[in-house]
Amino acid sequence: MSFKPANDIQDHHHFGEFGGVNPSISDSATYTFLSAKKMFDTFEGKAEGCYLYSRHSSPSTLYLGEAISAMEGTESAHVTASGMGAITPVMLQICGAGDHMISSRTIYGGTYAFLKNFAPRLNINTSFVDITNLEKVEASINENTKMIFCEVVSNPLLEVADIKGLAMLAKKHNLKLVVDNTFSPLSVSPGKLGADVIIHSLTKFINGTNDTVGGVICGTQNFIDELRSVNDGACMLLGSTLDSLRAASILKNLRTLHLRVKQHSYNAQYLAERFERDGLRTVYPGLESHPSHELYKSMLNEEFGFGGMLTIDIGCLEKANELMEKMQDEKLGYLAVSLGFYKTLFSAPGTSTSSEIPEDEQKEMGLSDGIIRFSIGLDNDIERTYQKMKQCMIELDVLKPEMV
Repeated sequence: MSFKPANDIQDHHHFGEFGGVNPSISDSATYTFLSAKKMFDTFEGKAEGCYLYSRHSSPSTLYLGEAISAMEGTESAHVTASGMGAITPVMLQICGAGDHMISSRTIYGGTYAFLKNFAPRLNINTSFVDITNLEKVEASINENTKMIFCEVVSNPLLEVADIKGLAMLAKKHNLKLVVDNTFSPLSVSPGKLGADVIIHSLTKFINGTNDTVGGVICGTQNFIDELRSVNDGACMLLGSTLDSLRAASILKNLRTLHLRVKQHSYNAQYLAERFERDGLRTVYPGLESHPSHELYKSMLNEEFGFGGMLTIDIGCLEKANELMEKMQDEKLGYLAVSLGFYKTLFSAPGTSTSSEIPEDEQKEMGLSDGIIRFSIGLDNDIERTYQKMKQCMIELDVLKPEMV
């Protein structure tokens, strides 16, 4: 693609209040008005540039939203207090009682739990489908369907959604296509491929230091204004508000995202190729053996690679747990959920981030209990990391010496 998201982040340029190179932090929950009429106009949404109350927005949250909107190539963005605080308002803004949505069957466990267990209490129903099969997606559309939801790269199985194909389906049936791009910032730009709304958990790659929780919704100015409406906006009324201090911190970390994503991708590609060569069942979109390798390649902003997430399947949960504990003891990373950290993180998703999905459904979608999900870190010497990981596997009989 010709889109250059890192350039747009770089060109996002603000001075601090006193000429600082970082924007000033707005440490205030509410804002004064010089006239009562201006307050009234602000409540009515007619006073551009005026701040009402920090649950609506603050200068600090707007600076961050503008930068991420530039990165995704959308008209506007709204930041929230968590990734789930971004996903759920979008779904509730688009869908109401009696409506239906279509979702990928392999998604983050928290999103799955919301759609499977909570949304039906509001009379909103979901069909979970193989998002890689466009015929099945279209067959699931009915007269009450309002949106299609997917992740660019699914959590945790790393299936790849055909964003262009899904966007064409959504347009054909007058639906909204909502895409979670948490696994692939900079690498893929769903808005440029036809997605209507793009969501990120800012906690992950975008922030990169696992010291804060946040989310963002990117879309048209009209949709973001609807979410912020004091009368019926899901973001305004549900109250998932990101603190100004955290927004300022994430904005600073966003400036190095392009460097970090390249290194995450390089390291993950390096390990995936060697794990596969050693005979491990390895899933990574950058491998030619991945069923959607060419599709993902066609969507890439190529300089940023195939991302920092990979999985290996070593057969059983007991052995997976032993290996993760061993790798943590060897200081190769942390046995922890989340992703996008500068150190490698690993977990068994069936008993952690996807534990909300019933075991029978996990088996049906191909999520075995021997899968280890890796978020590969920023290691400077990735060959050293590989050799140490391989030695852990040999000591635990995951690999035989003669295999490598």
